[in-house]
Amino acid sequence: MTSSQKNDSEKFGFIGYLIIAIFILLALRLWQLQILQGKEYRRLSEANRLRIVNIPAPRGIIFDRNEIPLVKNSPYFFASVIPDEFDETKTHLFSKILNIPEEEILEKVKKSRNSPFIPVKLKYGINFNEIAFLEARKSDLPGLIIEVEISRNYIHNDSASHIIGYLGRLTPTQIKDPAYKDIPADIFIGQWGVEKMFDNKLRGSPGKRIIEVNALGKEIRLLQETSPVKGEDITLSIDINFQKAAEKAFGEKVGALVALKPDTGEILSLVSNPRFDPNLFTKGMTSEQWLAISNDKRNPLLNRTIQSQYPPGSIFKIVTAVAGLEERLISPDLKIDCRGEIKYGSQKFGCWKNGGHGNVNLHRAIVESCDVYFYEVGRRLGIDRLASYAKNFGLGEKTGIELAKEKSGVIPDTQWKLKNKKQSWYLGDTFNAAIGQGYVALTPLQAATMINTFANGGILYKPTLIKDVQPIALGKINMDKETFNIVKSGLFGVVNGPGGTGASARSYYKIAGKTGTAQVIANRSRLKYLPEKYQDHAWFVAFAPVEKPEISLSVLVEHGGHGGGAAAPIAKTVIEEYMRIIHPPSVTKNEEIISGEENSQIAQ
Repeated sequence: MTSSQKNDSEKFGFIGYLIIAIFILLALRLWQLQILQGKEYRRLSEANRLRIVNIPAPRGIIFDRNEIPLVKNSPYFFASVIPDEFDETKTHLFSKILNIPEEEILEKVKKSRNSPFIPVKLKYGINFNEIAFLEARKSDLPGLIIEVEISRNYIHNDSASHIIGYLGRLTPTQIKDPAYKDIPADIFIGQWGVEKMFDNKLRGSPGKRIIEVNALGKEIRLLQETSPVKGEDITLSIDINFQKAAEKAFGEKVGALVALKPDTGEILSLVSNPRFDPNLFTKGMTSEQWLAISNDKRNPLLNRTIQSQYPPGSIFKIVTAVAGLEERLISPDLKIDCRGEIKYGSQKFGCWKNGGHGNVNLHRAIVESCDVYFYEVGRRLGIDRLASYAKNFGLGEKTGIELAKEKSGVIPDTQWKLKNKKQSWYLGDTFNAAIGQGYVALTPLQAATMINTFANGGILYKPTLIKDVQPIALGKINMDKETFNIVKSGLFGVVNGPGGTGASARSYYKIAGKTGTAQVIANRSRLKYLPEKYQDHAWFVAFAPVEKPEISLSVLVEHGGHGGGAAAPIAKTVIEEYMRIIHPPSVTKNEEIISGEENSQIAQ
C-alpha cells in the first residue's frame, strides 16, 4: 500500500468515525427530546395549537321592590395579545394603532413571559368602531385578540347611586389582600354599595372555551366548552320612582334622607345629596371628570346617610321626654317657666326663642321645642340615665345595614368623656346633651330608626335594603303606653298644632314629626356674617299617617338653617308622593286642622 493510499484510508476512516459520532449525538438529542423532555414539549405543542378563551358570567340583576331593573349587563371589550405570538418588531405598529406607548406594551408582555399563552390586556374599553378597525388589521398584528368582559350600565344614572354602588377592577391594595386572592386582577367586581356587599352572590362563575387554532391564530374547531353560571338576582326594598321623587325634593341642597317601612324596617328610599353617576367608574372616566368629582367640596362620593355624623339638635328631645316620663321625674302637667335662658355658674344656656315661652307643660315644650324645659328634664335625669335610654333607641351603635363604612354616632356619658376627653362630666354638658347638642351625634339612618319606633309602636327594627326578608327586631323600647301616647300627641302637635315648629309639613295626610336645628358652632354672636359652612343643620323626623303609619323618615339638610324651614317641607313633599303611590289621596285625607285640645287626644 502506497503512502498515498494509506493517507486516503485514514481520511475516510476519520470521516466515518465523525459521521458515526454525529449520529450518536443526534440519537442522544432525540432521546433527550422524546424521552426526557417529551412530556414538556408535548404540553407546549398542545398549548401552541390550543387556546383557552374565558367566557364571562352574566352578573345578577338588581331590581327595585316592584321588579323594575336598576342595572343591566353590557359587554366591555379590550385588546389583548398572546405573548408567545407577539413579534417585538411590530411594537411600533401596536403602539400606533392602540395609541399606547411602546414601553408600556413591551413591559406588559415582558411581565407575562412565564405565561406565554395567557392573553395580556393592552387597552381597556375599546368601542365597536375600534374593534372593526383592529379586526381588519389582525394579520399585521401577530397575537392580537379581542376579549370581552361583563360590565354594567346603570339605567337610572345617578339615582340611588349610593345604594347600588358601582363596579371596578381590583385596586392595588385589593390585589395584595388575601381576601381577593382567587379573583383575577382584570375582572370587574363590586366596589361600592350593594354591588360590593353582595358581590359574591351577584358575580356568578365564568365559563371557558378550548379551541384549536392554526398558525395564524384562526379558529379551526371547538374542543371543549364550559358554560358560565349567571349570578343571582337581588330585589331591593327601594321603590325607584319614589327614590327619584325624594331626590327631586332635595333639589340642589346638600344632605340626606332615609325613609323606612315601619312594620319591617325595609328602606323605601335612601338619598345622599349630591350624588354621582356610577357609569363613569365602570366605563372609565377622563382625568378631568375624576378631578371634578374628587375636588368637589360637596363630596358627592360620601354617603351621608351612614357615613356622616351630625348633632341631632331638638329631634333628640324625643328621647329626653321618654326618659323623663319613664323615670317618673316629670309628668305631662309639669310646667316650667321659660324666660329665654337659664344660668349655670357664669354660663348662660339660652332658649331658641328670645324672651322665652313662659309657663309650658310637656306637650307645649315638644310642640314649640322649648330648650329651657328640656334643660330641666336633663338636669333631673343626669347624663348616664339619658344615655341609657338613647342607646335603647339604637343610637350610638351601627344599625347593621347592608352597606360598608357605616358610622356608629356618639352617645356620651360620664365614662365616655373620661376616656375620650380625659375630663369629668359637668352639668353644662348634660344641658347640651338633653337638647341634642354638645357631644351627641347621629347619622340620618339612626334618626330614621329612632322615629320609626314611634311609627310602629315601640319596636326597633334593623334597617334593610333587601325586600321581603324576615324582619329583625333589635329590641323593644321599654315604654309605657301612656308615655307613648303623650309623646306621640306632642309629635302630632309639632306639625298640626298652634305654634308647632313643623307647621310647614302640614298636609292632607296626618303627619307627626319633630324639627331640629343643630348648631355647628356654639358662639356665633362674635360673627357679624355667618358663612354657610357655619350655619345650622336642619333636621326633621316624621311618620304618617298617624293612625296607621306607612312611612317614617328623617331629613337632614346641611347648613340649611331651621328644621321647620328647610327640612320639614322636603319631608312633606316626600310623604305626599309616597302616599300618592300607595293610596289614592282620598283614603287618608285630613283637611281639618285639629286644635290643640284635639291634639292631646289624637294618640289615645
